Amino acid sequence: MRTLFFLLLFVLVGCPVSSAKVALPSIFGNNMVLQRDSQVLLWGWGSPNEEISIVSSWDDKTYSVKTDNAANWKIYLTTPLAGGPYRITIKGEDASISLENILIGEVWLCSGQSNMEWSANSGIDNAQEEIANANYANIRLFSVDKRTSSTPQDDLSGSWEVCTSESMQNFSAVAYFFARRLQEKMNIPIGLIDSSWGATCAEVWSPEIVFEAHEDLQKEAEKIGPNQWVTTEPTVIYNAMIAPITPFKIGGALWYQGESNTANAETYEELLTAMIGSWREKWGYEFPFYYVQIAPFNYGTPEQGVVVRNEQRKAMKFPKTGMVVISDNCTVDDIHPRNKQVVGLRLANLALKDSYKIGDDEVYGPLFKEIKADGKKIEIIFDHADGLFFKNKEPSQFEVADKSGPFYPAKAIIKDNRVIVSAKEIAEPVRVRYAWSNTALPTLFNGAGLPASSFISD
Repeated sequence: MRTLFFLLLFVLVGCPVSSAKVALPSIFGNNMVLQRDSQVLLWGWGSPNEEISIVSSWDDKTYSVKTDNAANWKIYLTTPLAGGPYRITIKGEDASISLENILIGEVWLCSGQSNMEWSANSGIDNAQEEIANANYANIRLFSVDKRTSSTPQDDLSGSWEVCTSESMQNFSAVAYFFARRLQEKMNIPIGLIDSSWGATCAEVWSPEIVFEAHEDLQKEAEKIGPNQWVTTEPTVIYNAMIAPITPFKIGGALWYQGESNTANAETYEELLTAMIGSWREKWGYEFPFYYVQIAPFNYGTPEQGVVVRNEQRKAMKFPKTGMVVISDNCTVDDIHPRNKQVVGLRLANLALKDSYKIGDDEVYGPLFKEIKADGKKIEIIFDHADGLFFKNKEPSQFEVADKSGPFYPAKAIIKDNRVIVSAKEIAEPVRVRYAWSNTALPTLFNGAGLPASSFISD
């Protein structure tokens, strides 16, 4: 009996306890970009109560941290203004990690559905030449692998790559053209994180807190029918493809989505702004959020698409957001406009002006502000209206109505960068709408050559 006791004591006390080597989430790796001039969080795992040291080559500073009893560790590093390449070395008690070829610059998260995911190899204008010229050592690309989860995850699958003809051709084309413009104008490294999935509705990208705070959105989510390409269950893609990187410092986010929310179009503004707010809450700060208004397309019912476009326009009231209109850059029989260069350029020009205060050029098309009813006429006032003109002299997209009746096509003239509309069928018009159909192409532009957004004055 005593022999058995001492044998058990030896097993329990004398045998070594297995340990875990120091490890990092996949968002940290060779070739990555870290947000410049910031306190960036570095985090990972090891053995419980393990001493870990981190050395950053840009300042040769040594940071020390100890894992907690759940084997987690985290520490903030101070990044310089921009530059590289740099190295970070992480050493644990029995293992080390060396991260090489790191750049310091601006990091943007790029998300949404297929128009964000769409790559040069998917089919874009001038694809062969764009691929051949896509060698930018100071642009880095991170592609998040498609995953779902019923609970928020602490890691995801993906890796950083230097932007080359090889890596660019399967990466988001919109994101690439955005980064190319920023890099050329700012001359600093740009990091892109592409976390997108074709055919997704916005609900799957929204954390659970959105639906806890907005019970009506939970009911609206039920209107999204089954999809053969992707789940429509709220939150599950956020949990797997966004939640793991919410501690990772970013400069801003790009969003190109909305086509899959035509089934519950009327609440898209509420959904989008709730999602933006929830992301910012998870990251812990109010980063810029810029998005693309979906293009005209022949959807199944006459107004589903234009209602989404109008909801997207209304969402611009949310702080530090911006929208680019691309209704002049499409054909109504293709839900994937192939000129992704224009989309990326307009997003980049928006970020350059609004986020980085670079340039004085107009970056918005005319945006409806208010109307003034005056007898048989209505005067429409727009923001960003300098140089207002009708393309091809075809002002046929305006309609007017009285308080409760139907809309009628209106005659429209421009005076002092305002549009004045009237229709012989309406004696006292009080309502107006513009380009109000799924397939309406723009006729109204400003002096910068940017199209006006669809709108209804109700």
